[in-house]
Amino acid sequence: MIRLYWAPQSRSLRALWVLEESGLPYVRELIDIRSGVQQSPAYRRINPMMKVPALTEGAARVTESGAICAYVAERAPEAGLAPPLGDPRRGDYLRWLFFSPACMEGALTEKFSGAHMPSASVGWGSFERVFDVLDAALAKGPWLLGADFSAADVMIGADLYYSMEVFKVVEPRPSFTAYLDRCKARPALQRAWEIDAAG
Repeated sequence: MIRLYWAPQSRSLRALWVLEESGLPYVRELIDIRSGVQQSPAYRRINPMMKVPALTEGAARVTESGAICAYVAERAPEAGLAPPLGDPRRGDYLRWLFFSPACMEGALTEKFSGAHMPSASVGWGSFERVFDVLDAALAKGPWLLGADFSAADVMIGADLYYSMEVFKVVEPRPSFTAYLDRCKARPALQRAWEIDAAG
């Protein structure tokens, strides 16, 4: 059985959403990150980075939300959350799956902190470049892989929701708004939000 270690109002939303999309049975274990329980030796054995989310299934341990999304997508091929090996869309899928932690998070940290980093020195280039590239991709719609929703949309959709609607760091653009409306209409995300709110 899949066990998800999670906390509300965190990157755990990505894991909740992908699990709800997958249809796989899972149990949740709430980690009260405000109490510091994630620093306990028991939890550090699950995730040495002392962060949520984390996932276990038997002897498997998966940390980092992008890795969790990839793992869940592969565990539930019938849900169609990832193109199969050999599918030419696989490259775009992997690119967008990792665009979130590799580019969006760095760009958002730069914007939040007010720090200016030389674009040649950081992997994301610049805040403007990241969101211009994302804008161009989402303008093609409806999803990052065209007609097919994937785990990459979970990663990008969750980040865009938080950065544009919750923290208001990213200015709305027509492609972002339309994409988020499509994400928010998904029953799996609505269920994930309900779980998150009940935390």
